[in-house]
Amino acid sequence: MAALSAFEAASRHESFSLAARELALTESAISRQINLLEENLGVSLFVRVKQRVLLTRAGRLYSEQVRASLQALKRDTLALAAHGSGNNSLELAVLPTFAQEWLIPRLPGFYARHPEVRINMGVRSNPFSFEEEHFEAAIHHGQPIWPQATSELLFGETMVLVAHRDLIGERLREPADVLRFPLLYSTTRPDSWRHWFEAAGLASAAPPARSAGFELHSMAVRAAESGLGIALVPEFFVPDSAWAAGLIRAHGLSLRIKDCYYLVYPDSMRHNHPFEHFRQWLLEQAQAFRLDAEPLAHG
Repeated sequence: MAALSAFEAASRHESFSLAARELALTESAISRQINLLEENLGVSLFVRVKQRVLLTRAGRLYSEQVRASLQALKRDTLALAAHGSGNNSLELAVLPTFAQEWLIPRLPGFYARHPEVRINMGVRSNPFSFEEEHFEAAIHHGQPIWPQATSELLFGETMVLVAHRDLIGERLREPADVLRFPLLYSTTRPDSWRHWFEAAGLASAAPPARSAGFELHSMAVRAAESGLGIALVPEFFVPDSAWAAGLIRAHGLSLRIKDCYYLVYPDSMRHNHPFEHFRQWLLEQAQAFRLDAEPLAHG
């Protein structure tokens, strides 16, 4: 590592003396490290011309690879250090809108019960290998499929149409009326409008040309609140502030989808006390939420 660091600095400056100054070493120490690296590789990385050093073609290519690797190592180290808050922490991968609108508002109740535990969150939208990430558990939306992990059901969701009152007036009477407005959706659910049209008996309907997609449901909600169109989003992702600002249900037909939210984790985490505290609390919260949502699901 010392030789690679010396080489990266020297290749960036094309100067042993500037590399030595940057790394707080002597110029001879930089030279020794690079000589050692060249001997181990069997390749000349620099050409010495009088008082200057110039990268060879092999040295230039290698310097780019080494620099990228050292930067990645630095990022990974900083990320691990930022999340390494002690034995009473849990590293949780979350879906951004789910965390913002559902999980985080409930966390004060968890901390009141377990003040010694802290939940660190990072965003991941797709399944990953727990062996290759620092995360210890994740919130997943989809089917209960995750490599080498246990999936526990939290709840499903009902998607509703929302729009600003100033855009559509009162609630639309006929499903086909939505076609008069731009349709907004999350790009993580690209088929949601097609499923809604099928449920409404409009399977052959073509969405308006002004339709727009957003990566996050929260962005689609915000766009609808701003009067940009009608959004099809999970109802529990719509914050109270949006309803208060004039957002309304654009049509009464809701869409119950097959995919659900799951807590996923490697089996080894069942022996982790912070995780087990969080797991039990989260399943309780999810069960209470399912009971509250049942009237809407059957409405």
